[in-house]
Amino acid sequence: MSELTASLEQLSSALIADATLCESALNLHIGETRIVIRSNSATLLEQLKRYFHHVVSDHGPVDIEILAIERPSPELPVDFIDWQRERGKTGRKDSFFDFPKGRLVRKVRTGMVFLQSGCMGIAAGPCLANDNQVVNFINAQYMNALQQQGWQTCHAAGLVYQNRAMAIAGFSGGGKSTLMLHTMENPEVQFMTNDRLFVRNVGGVAQAVGIPKMPRVNPGTLLHNERLLSILEPQRITELRALPREELWDLEEKYDVHIDACYGAERICHAAPLAAFLVLNWDRQSDEPLQFNEVDLSQRRDLLAAIMKSPGPFFQHAQGPFHQAQTPFDEAAYLQALQGVTIYEACGQVDFEALSDLYIDSLSVEQCAQAC
Repeated sequence: MSELTASLEQLSSALIADATLCESALNLHIGETRIVIRSNSATLLEQLKRYFHHVVSDHGPVDIEILAIERPSPELPVDFIDWQRERGKTGRKDSFFDFPKGRLVRKVRTGMVFLQSGCMGIAAGPCLANDNQVVNFINAQYMNALQQQGWQTCHAAGLVYQNRAMAIAGFSGGGKSTLMLHTMENPEVQFMTNDRLFVRNVGGVAQAVGIPKMPRVNPGTLLHNERLLSILEPQRITELRALPREELWDLEEKYDVHIDACYGAERICHAAPLAAFLVLNWDRQSDEPLQFNEVDLSQRRDLLAAIMKSPGPFFQHAQGPFHQAQTPFDEAAYLQALQGVTIYEACGQVDFEALSDLYIDSLSVEQCAQAC
């Protein structure tokens, strides 16, 4: 196989190699999309079943099939091209190679390789050591389905309060996951999504949908949350508490927060009408009091930049072509999707507890006003 003759069949065979698939498979029902995952690793299937337990389904019709092949990092005779990262992001993360009917995506740091082609996909490489990337690939299939149906991708966390969704966006490192988990302390609040929220206006009403991806947070978020502190090892807690505040805030060291284990059952809801969208524009160096104000998003395009999110290298249009990194955002489509949604901006100093209360109270006041 040469780069010029690489085909879907050849690349699929190269990734699967001599793997023997397990007899059992994992079936998921995410929104209206049914996905089946097959693997040569029973351990991986069990890990994925635990992670996606709230969307596991019985055997039935399948929209998308994924093969997850546990193996050494594949070496393929193709020239991968670096995927251009979004503004503000540094370092190499993804590279890709397009071929007739599909695209290969390689994770530069882990050596994982993914094949995307219509209603089938392959994840190949050290899957057990990088199961989070397999989770992301599975979710990417559902995200593809949503985007093909006209949903707009937002870089936002999502919660549901009194059957209405409340979104949280922010510029990089703004603390949206930390604020979301603070707000989850209210027993009436449910988790919707961690950092990918999809919005669409249906019949004049904005709708929001999340993906089954648990919060994946840095240690500073855990260190200042008594409920989540036990996720850290005692020795690591001691080490983290010795760090300067700024160093702790910037530390990249990811931990999964499993919502039902930490907050109890019935605390996940992946779809609801969207009532409000909060953009974190605060400054951890600021001495100014926290400000929480309603804004007109059409007049504040700078805030829209914090909301919009590129579909990324896995997105394949319904007609077949793949998304290109240089594709500009369609701001008008986002503004249309968010019509009727109350937009808030948080400025001044960082205060998670105060802002959480303000955001919840704003929805309560709005609902009361509508009822009256």
